[in-house]
Amino acid sequence: MIDAASVKNVAVISTTIRCKLKQFFQKYFLEGQKYSYEETTVIKENEGSIDELLIRYRKLFGFLIPFIFFETIYWLLAFRYNLYYYFKEKYVMTIVMIFGALIGGMTTEGGGAIAFPVMTLALNISPIVARDFSFMIQSCGLTAASFTIFFTGILIEWHSIVFSTVGAIFGVIIGLEIVDPLMSPAEKKMTFVSVFFSFAIALFILNSEKKRKTFNKIDQFTLPKALILIINGFIGGVFTGVAGSGIDVYSFSILTLLFRISEKVATPTSVVLMAANSMVGFFWRQFMQNGIQQESWEYFSV
Repeated sequence: MIDAASVKNVAVISTTIRCKLKQFFQKYFLEGQKYSYEETTVIKENEGSIDELLIRYRKLFGFLIPFIFFETIYWLLAFRYNLYYYFKEKYVMTIVMIFGALIGGMTTEGGGAIAFPVMTLALNISPIVARDFSFMIQSCGLTAASFTIFFTGILIEWHSIVFSTVGAIFGVIIGLEIVDPLMSPAEKKMTFVSVFFSFAIALFILNSEKKRKTFNKIDQFTLPKALILIINGFIGGVFTGVAGSGIDVYSFSILTLLFRISEKVATPTSVVLMAANSMVGFFWRQFMQNGIQQESWEYFSV
């Protein structure tokens, strides 16, 4: 027979689990972003104007504008060039990128971080095709996300944007021209897994530190800190040139672990960085190397 004490212990454990789950979802899914302005103050200053409408419904407009823009372009091209027959054989990528976009919107990683391992490890697609597809899809998806970040006034770390991009541009080009040809497909897969496993460890370290002090921007920015960002951006850019993503992981890790930037600032910062470097990679592969294969375009079409 179960006594009253046992029932009470079970109830306490159940309540504790529910509280922890509630705290987890509030922290990682419901907390929202940090903004560069105080909404109520700006609304009062612009009361009765178009600006008030844009600010009050900034999240809705921030979602609808890039969504309508890219959907309009896609369906026009789909009708014009009859892209629908690609779905018969490559519909799997549509399903993969639904989850890729969802995860990319919740985390610091772009959709390529989901596409690359699925394409290379699960579907046995060439890492080159997967890398180029990641560049292409992120040039659209992360650019749309970057528009939303800027339009809604989400707070980002501008020192990281500027100096990491300087290093990352050169890193992407060197990764594409020098490093990528030297690596075998198996080495590329292993490198990708190793880097993202390291990222998981970094997240574990980050979340194991309770009530740590964080900042919204790099405190007392100096030349050595600028050099750190440039070097980190370069390394992340090289990895991006090999796997299609990487600068987002490197940026997030160094901002949160070394400079103690809030995750709510580091995440959108990494998204903007990855968007810029995806466009660099896409441009270099298509116009400088003329190397994007037809298979990548077909996956991009679905």
